[in-house]
Amino acid sequence: MPITATNKGGGERILAPAGTHLARCYKMIHFGTIEDTYNGDSRWVNKVLIEWELPNEKRVFDPAKGEQPISISKEFALSMHPKSTLRAFLTSWRGKGFTEEEAVAFDVTKLVGASCQLSIIHEPRQKYPGEFYAKISGVSALMKGVKAPEQINPSFIFELDPFKVEVFNQLPDYFKSKVMGSKEYQQLMNPEVAHREELAKKVEAWKSDPNDDEEDALPF
Repeated sequence: MPITATNKGGGERILAPAGTHLARCYKMIHFGTIEDTYNGDSRWVNKVLIEWELPNEKRVFDPAKGEQPISISKEFALSMHPKSTLRAFLTSWRGKGFTEEEAVAFDVTKLVGASCQLSIIHEPRQKYPGEFYAKISGVSALMKGVKAPEQINPSFIFELDPFKVEVFNQLPDYFKSKVMGSKEYQQLMNPEVAHREELAKKVEAWKSDPNDDEEDALPF
């Protein structure tokens, strides 16, 4: 089914180099609707992570595997609202806007395998003075006549619907915990609880407006 629109630790951290790079999308993880905190305010946001490999920037992360491309990712609210960050990013990527018909239900998994040009900058880490992290500052389609190298990493897509345990188990523990905290995961694991919560919402709605004639507003 389509997905419709690191903390400090041991070891050396390898940042994606600052500059403009050829890139290819190879990974997508749907976290679901998770609690997101920004500037001290918490809200529930349906989020997706998109990751790209930089085929011309390779390093040895595992001696047994040899050189592999550096990768970089970015999280987005899964929304194609006209003012959403995802819609603006995709518009810049493909070089043209979306019609409202296209934006109604855009399957972001179609991006896996697609190439682009990423601009990357290094920003200081607030929690760790003197350290930096790599951040995507811009995206665009490839210039005319330029072709990105073939994809190196295998494509990876994690979806909550359908939920595949074998794919979920391939996620790093940090990503697993984010998925497990989502409303969608909780509903999958505890369907009876989710059903009772939905009924409770309908009862409260009915209490607030008992004269509402809509059939689906009735609790039973």
